[in-house]
Amino acid sequence: MARTHYIAGNWKMNTSKAEAVALAKDLVEQLKGKTNKYMIGVPFVYLDAVAQVVKGSNIILAAQDVAATDNGAHTGEVSTAMLKDIGCQCVIIGHSERRHEIGESDELINKKVRKALKDGLEVDLCIGELLSEREAGEAEQVCAFQLSADLAGVTEEQMKNVTIAYEPVWAIGTGKTATPEDAQAIHKFIRGYIAKLYNQKVADEVIIQYGGSMKASNAAELLAQPDIDGGLIGGASLKAETFVPICVL
Repeated sequence: MARTHYIAGNWKMNTSKAEAVALAKDLVEQLKGKTNKYMIGVPFVYLDAVAQVVKGSNIILAAQDVAATDNGAHTGEVSTAMLKDIGCQCVIIGHSERRHEIGESDELINKKVRKALKDGLEVDLCIGELLSEREAGEAEQVCAFQLSADLAGVTEEQMKNVTIAYEPVWAIGTGKTATPEDAQAIHKFIRGYIAKLYNQKVADEVIIQYGGSMKASNAAELLAQPDIDGGLIGGASLKAETFVPICVL
């Protein structure tokens, strides 16, 4: 079935406030009237400023993480209530940098996923294997485990608000990209595994993004694959001139 491309930008720990606002303004202007689904994942400290820019536009505002708990004595954390209060609609959860740099467990990721969905936020859930796991032939096994663990307790109805971002960890920020055929093979596996966890309808409807060094030069070929529905873009999302060409494919 035909799916709308969902192109998301993950700004990571980049930009100043002025740069964030300027980039958001450029994107609002250049993506106005375009029909794909768009999202930008903005650093916590600039979410409020960017929210004012994208309000009423066709760009979804996302945080790059969220607490698994309600407001309270959780120093340094940011809650779903706080995100919604300033206009956030979505949150990126389980990014490989949080898994492997911060040490987030699948148990914690699952708590965050369930909390965000319960409180009315869309979730962009990141999964993917390390280079060592791919070389050992364990890519599918790793993705299956992460899907099972991270989506535990998530209902079929809630899956309407979940996007899966497959990000081979070895291809993030390295310039390496899975071949379109390799990426398609894992995306097809992920869709099939979601059908096992839920049913074929959920699997058919879920959007699965590719998140490993997608850029304007390779995006068209990747997005042409039958099970690749969009991209979670890192470096190329930090400038309108490198992000918009992907967005309008």
